[in-house]
Amino acid sequence: MATAETDTPEDAAGLFDTHCHFECAEEEIGGMLDRAGAAGVAALVAVGGSDALNRGVWAASRVAADARSQGRHVPDVLRAVGWDRDQAATPFGDLPPLDLGGVCAVGEIGLDYYYEGAARAAQRDLFSRQLELAAAHSLPVIIHTREADDDTLGILREIPSRGIIHCFTGSVAFCRALLDLGFFVSISGIVTFRAADNVREAALAIPEDRLLIETDAPFLAPVPLRGRPNEPAFIVHTARFLAELRGVALPALAAATNANARRVFSSPDMA
Repeated sequence: MATAETDTPEDAAGLFDTHCHFECAEEEIGGMLDRAGAAGVAALVAVGGSDALNRGVWAASRVAADARSQGRHVPDVLRAVGWDRDQAATPFGDLPPLDLGGVCAVGEIGLDYYYEGAARAAQRDLFSRQLELAAAHSLPVIIHTREADDDTLGILREIPSRGIIHCFTGSVAFCRALLDLGFFVSISGIVTFRAADNVREAALAIPEDRLLIETDAPFLAPVPLRGRPNEPAFIVHTARFLAELRGVALPALAAATNANARRVFSSPDMA
């Protein structure tokens, strides 16, 4: 049964959370998946980025499989693993090899220049190597980019790639440049924040067939749950806000973003 935190699931059925992290006990993951299923979340992508987050990806997958074997209604859990910009202090050759068997994408990867002193050259090297790795395995990528517009675009123009720009927080111009490169753009709960006019402007500029939604759990819980640890069930609030912003019905937005996610992560079991 839905709660006030998740809203009613009837018109939100089929939501696809394209980005969430799991770095907690498997019992906690099970509760999150149960609540997500009750909220109408049909599928989610458990996303890595560090050794701990990559392990969490496989933990979420195991928990979901166990839940279904018990007859519980939980979302499908897809897997993405990668090394994010915080791993740039470790040379790429010294990082553990990524297990790409059974994954839907390489991620999250990318660049973040928000903090002064970040190892920008090392970030660019790590990002580029993983783009090449994804291409070699015919996998899409899940990209984080923050205050690194020029370098992100430059690298993506040098290394042809496909996939998602996750948790978009840039300008409309940057958004359109990424769309021109063929990327899908994912909107998080930030769109509900009062000061996020740029994200709302970008959300209106994304064509229906390139729009995705996500939680980025456990971060960025949407209004009215801001300040709490985020979880996949809370995507209902972001989806409802985004539907109202774009002037469409919630079921239509859920169906479109679900179909888009399945195109990005196309595989035999996602048909």
